[in-house]
Amino acid sequence: MDPGSHQPVSVRCDPRGVLFEPVDADVLIRQRNCHVVLTEPGAVRGNHWHRRATEVSVVLGPARVCIRRESGIEEIQVPDGQAWRFVFPPGVPHAMQNTGARPMVVIAFSDQVHDRQSPDVVSDILIETP
Repeated sequence: MDPGSHQPVSVRCDPRGVLFEPVDADVLIRQRNCHVVLTEPGAVRGNHWHRRATEVSVVLGPARVCIRRESGIEEIQVPDGQAWRFVFPPGVPHAMQNTGARPMVVIAFSDQVHDRQSPDVVSDILIETP
């Protein structure tokens, strides 16, 4: 995928809920960190960029995802019940906001090990927090 790109992920639904595969084997083998984030309605995650890491995030909508481009901020609406995959290379600011009424699910993968003593993120506000 291209830097800062996004694409829908196949979601299967049945009476039990939803199932989707966030990344394929080629992406998974290169990852050094994975975390799952549940974000409350209206709350914002991200608002940063990474110095070294490429982050692959899958967002289960409804959500608003913003990516800073040279031309300005691109805003992508992830519809309710859809999962979208985003690739954020080093230096690409990004943010996600839950636009729904229940917790938003984000599964994020990084090609760098998370180091709490030396975080790889730099703040960049794309979405103001409520």
